[in-house]
Amino acid sequence: MLSRFTGDMAEGRAKMIAEEPIGRLGKPEEIAAAVVWLCSDAAAFVVGHAIGQTVQ
Repeated sequence: MLSRFTGDMAEGRAKMIAEEPIGRLGKPEEIAAAVVWLCSDAAAFVVGHAIGQTVQ
């Protein structure tokens, strides 16, 4: 999926990373943890938010 956005080029990947506030791509386990949290009662008050969009 990342190749689709970067054109499978190092420059495109570097540009995406530069645009991430945290300065790196997300790890699959970090995305999974966010999904688990969103599915839990702890996130009952969350009605909408952009949470990380790029995974390594």
